[in-house]
Amino acid sequence: MTTLFYNLDSDAALAAQLCQALSAEAGTLELRHFPDGESYLRVHDQCRDRPCVIFCNLFQPDKKTLRLLFLADTLRELGASQVILVTPYLAYMRQDKRFHEGECVSSRPFARLLSQAVDGLITIDPHLHRYHSLSEIYSIPTRIVQAAPLIAKWIQQHIPNPVLIGPDSESEQWVSEVARLAEAPFQVLEKERFGDYNVSVSLPELEPYQQHHPVLVDDIISSGRTMLETIAHLDRAGLPRTTAIGVHGIFAGSAYAQLSEKAQVITTDCIPHISNKIETSTALAEAVRQLQSEL
Repeated sequence: MTTLFYNLDSDAALAAQLCQALSAEAGTLELRHFPDGESYLRVHDQCRDRPCVIFCNLFQPDKKTLRLLFLADTLRELGASQVILVTPYLAYMRQDKRFHEGECVSSRPFARLLSQAVDGLITIDPHLHRYHSLSEIYSIPTRIVQAAPLIAKWIQQHIPNPVLIGPDSESEQWVSEVARLAEAPFQVLEKERFGDYNVSVSLPELEPYQQHHPVLVDDIISSGRTMLETIAHLDRAGLPRTTAIGVHGIFAGSAYAQLSEKAQVITTDCIPHISNKIETSTALAEAVRQLQSEL
């Protein structure tokens, strides 16, 4: 049966592209708030025995998670044959360790909530640092769409003679993959973090790359401090203007304004932003089809 596709509080443009790529039927939701601030949700479709996809980008998750849980539960009660969540940005992955006594390791309870709510989950390059895979904390089938091929293709099409630079050791595995696919050299720097906005980055070895265009690649751009310090090194070395590429452009505070003064800033369309240049809907749709066939 034709998939029902629900866009819950997320980017309308990417949702429309994904719905079309899946040849799905756009579902109809009624959403509002009661005078006391509680959420009202109603599904206006016949869901029995139909596969359903919820597109809910969990950037700023505290504003969206409760209604996501309500929608998933309602679809199941109405008889949906399967409920798959597509969230290009998977929240609460960065707190993967108790650094101080009494801290909530929020990635774990959040994973339990989603695992209880839906039958499968698809995301793009989640922040896997101390976890080796999502299966360590999620008890449902998951699929990760890799951004590396999409970024490599963009670099090949737009950046002549690139040299790729990863900001820290965490980035090495996937920056090296982007470099391999783009057929470009790469370097990985060392980063020491002293706080949310205080970061030290090692000076890259630039002598062999004076004629190359530097491309910084990272999974998440949040405060932008790591990239700003690295860009300053590259500028002092006299390299061409830097291109900074992020999978997930969070851009906390004035991060984008500061970065765009110093570099060309490019992101995937995981999180809607004026820097979006790398399209993900085709890869997401393929992951949905694969997961649907396996559930």
